[in-house]
Amino acid sequence: MTAKGLEVIEHTVHLTHEWINELCERLDWSSHKDALRLLRVTMRTFRDYLSHDEIAQFTAQLPLLIRGMFYEGWNPSPTKGKDRHLDAFLAEIDAEVSNVTEYRGSEDIRTVLRFLNARLSSGEIEDIRASLPEAIREFWPSTKI
Repeated sequence: MTAKGLEVIEHTVHLTHEWINELCERLDWSSHKDALRLLRVTMRTFRDYLSHDEIAQFTAQLPLLIRGMFYEGWNPSPTKGKDRHLDAFLAEIDAEVSNVTEYRGSEDIRTVLRFLNARLSSGEIEDIRASLPEAIREFWPSTKI
């Protein structure tokens, strides 16, 4: 037990570092800050396509700090329709991370999605994929081999 009894905070910080380190390795990036930024932006971009129930199920599997980043700035009231095309989805992410030196566009976004496939239950990933527009669902690699 820690001196202040805040093991849950220490655990989530440790787990968040594990996630960032693994993602950085998968991306072959040197900047952990940029890898976290790409993860955050990618998750926030597909968040608006999901139902509130699906969001709650998805985030239950995230480390607490990453879950907070996912929800940060979210307005759960109905939003106007999002463009359902893959190009718009990718452009929304590109607009947030295109100034990252190591960013390689859709290749890196797919790496983030594969990372989520590896870290979360395949059932939950498939539920999320099923909630997305067809073109985006096809872009997100399936957990089924």
